[in-house]
Amino acid sequence: MRPSWVSTPGLKHTDFPSTDFPRKRTTMSNVAVIGLGIMGLPMAINLVKAGHTVTGFNRSQDKIDKLVSEGGQGATSIADAVKDADVVITMVPDSPDVEGVVSGKDGVFANAKKGTIWIDASSIRPDVAKRLSDDAVAAGIRPLDAPVSGGEQGAIDAVLSIMVGGEAADFEAAQDVLNAVGKTIVHVGPSGSGQTVKAANQLIVAVNIQVLGEAIAFLEAYGVDTDAALKVLGGGLAGSKVLEQKGQKMLDRNFDPGFRLALHHKDLGIVTSAAREANVAVPLGAVVAQLVAATVNQGDGGLDHSGLFKQVLQLSGRK
Repeated sequence: MRPSWVSTPGLKHTDFPSTDFPRKRTTMSNVAVIGLGIMGLPMAINLVKAGHTVTGFNRSQDKIDKLVSEGGQGATSIADAVKDADVVITMVPDSPDVEGVVSGKDGVFANAKKGTIWIDASSIRPDVAKRLSDDAVAAGIRPLDAPVSGGEQGAIDAVLSIMVGGEAADFEAAQDVLNAVGKTIVHVGPSGSGQTVKAANQLIVAVNIQVLGEAIAFLEAYGVDTDAALKVLGGGLAGSKVLEQKGQKMLDRNFDPGFRLALHHKDLGIVTSAAREANVAVPLGAVVAQLVAATVNQGDGGLDHSGLFKQVLQLSGRK
């Protein structure tokens, strides 16, 4: 069964009435970034370093000030940020936040130039991404849903993995911008596809974090040299980016946020909802989603998602 939000195969922007906008733009120079949080700010800074003119807007002024100190420009509103942009990037927490910044008289669609490429790097529901992409096209905007993976460090190092949904021509036109913030950048299908792949990514990551936490608790219970154990495990089939990036955080009980549990909780809600609509069973994902929910409900939503380890220790009666 095809979920209702999946795009119709072969659907092109030319199937919509308001599509008389330019397509032969190969180099982007003016980029607006809406949302300068843990991920958005380093992405904006890397765009500055790549030579783009970057204008940022954020609800908190200190983030704008940081971008300005790195060579970017600050805006007083979304409309101010996007008015001269060739590309607009949105990086905000959830589906309602994205809708809030792009819609209405003060939003991106009403204030960006015709032909502007809109890259939504947020992680939101695929059906919302598809609906907003249709709204963008009707407004003369060229939409790409391009959620990212790699966490804060990946954003800082400009090595994010980016899964992109949208028109192939728009994907090609946005290469200069995408290459400034990411390393593995793949066009995965029509609008909504990027968010679908991101949901799958979050499912894999969450299950990996949970099982890594269980393995570390197991090792600690037997008094094993955990540093040595993770080193040898990382060199074999058990090795993964999750082990590499989150194992030491668990050993150190250092859960400073690179990607907050509250956001992973939101993402797993997207996974379980979309899986149900598609009649796909995700039993492991459902269990881990409940464990993440429990951790968030206990007041730990602001921790890094490696903080799921705390739930493992609690269930095991360990500190």
